[in-house]
Amino acid sequence: MALPETIYQALIQHIDLGIHIVDETGKTVVYNEKMAQIENMNSRDVLQRNISDVFAFNEGHNSTLEQACREGKESRRPRQTYLNNQGAEITTVNHTFPVWENGHIIGAVEIAKDITKLERILQENRSHSSRRYTFQHIIGSSCELAEAVEIARRATRTTSSVLIIGETGTGKEIFAQSIHNESSRASRPFISQNCAALPDSLIESILFGTNKGAFTGASDRPGLFEQAEGGTLLLDELNSLSPPLQSKLLRVLQERAIRRIGGTKDIDVDIRIIATMNEDPIDAITENRLRKDLYYRLGVVTVFIPPLQERKADIAPLAEFFISKYNHLFQLQVKGLDPAVESLFQQHSWPGNVRELEHVIEGAMNVIETEELIDTKHLPFSFRSRPIAEEKRAASPVPYSVPADSSLIHESTGLHDYLFQAEKQYVKQVLEDNNYHIKQAAEVLGLSRQSLQYRLKKLGIQKILV
Repeated sequence: MALPETIYQALIQHIDLGIHIVDETGKTVVYNEKMAQIENMNSRDVLQRNISDVFAFNEGHNSTLEQACREGKESRRPRQTYLNNQGAEITTVNHTFPVWENGHIIGAVEIAKDITKLERILQENRSHSSRRYTFQHIIGSSCELAEAVEIARRATRTTSSVLIIGETGTGKEIFAQSIHNESSRASRPFISQNCAALPDSLIESILFGTNKGAFTGASDRPGLFEQAEGGTLLLDELNSLSPPLQSKLLRVLQERAIRRIGGTKDIDVDIRIIATMNEDPIDAITENRLRKDLYYRLGVVTVFIPPLQERKADIAPLAEFFISKYNHLFQLQVKGLDPAVESLFQQHSWPGNVRELEHVIEGAMNVIETEELIDTKHLPFSFRSRPIAEEKRAASPVPYSVPADSSLIHESTGLHDYLFQAEKQYVKQVLEDNNYHIKQAAEVLGLSRQSLQYRLKKLGIQKILV
């Protein structure tokens, strides 16, 4: 029994591949929904129209559909880039073949897979990597930031993997680029990839590359590991990778070799991996978002970037830098912050860190007119209306008093050593009072859990924590 034509129509419209069919004159007779999505077109703009009237092809390149109709030529998976009727660039991988009847070509069929998104990602990686940051671009005068910069500077002397930990908006990529650009690999590629931006199926092919025939539409394409040869690969938000991909990454770190998807041989790679995380790795390991062995392998050098609320001394120089930046962009003559705004900035907890500070200043300078100082009236409404006093009270640590300990003082004790021992004693007391529950202790101390973990390591406090 023959199936009704409606079933064929439903199949064509719902299949997850673009289907474009033309008659012998090149006029479109079938154009399914997926193809319309790939080419960002409306079917009514394509149906019953000739291909050359709708799409534009670069000089020397012809439509594979037209070639199939004119020459009876079949083409499998050639990469084709062309423009739609709005001038947008489309890149597809196609299987195109003529349809014959009684020895004559009566049309042609094209089955297409969209790789426009992949092409755009790779282009963004290349352009993004062209920006060169060094340690001179890291702005701030606080001791906390200076310590992070010093650790990162030392990492430029080796090729060991680096793990950068910091909240969103603290400037982790600037640190990563600075390490690369002041290392012996500076003349080689620096490639960055956000691991949380894409699904596993796509991120795996981007990282490891593909061999022709690995899946429908796959072609021989090097991944980012190969493209970063001799240089540095930054894996942003590493903890968002799935456990199987983390396992593959661990193998790369151990064996210095990768295997493309669909490949049968290993390819040696010489790259340095820098990874970033925006959460405490201990939490990520406990909640099975990060493999413990991968953490130990990556964290050969660990750089912790403290949040802005823990380095308020950096607010003023950062604000000055952003004002100068937007003076140049907006052709303004703003000289600084009103004292009331400076006070607000010091009270604010800055959950978005440096990025939030930049956005607040950019927003203020969008509404400023002839004034020379940023006033409270120029700040975004959401910022002005925030109950800062209440927020500050909620974030304030429970007052503790640590009695002076004369045993800490002796003739050879300098101020630095005394402060180190006093801090250690104070932190240990808070930990004991909170039954070594690190989250509660961090809240009492007015620190993030990440910052407290870092301080415990620095102070040599190794008690097992909850």
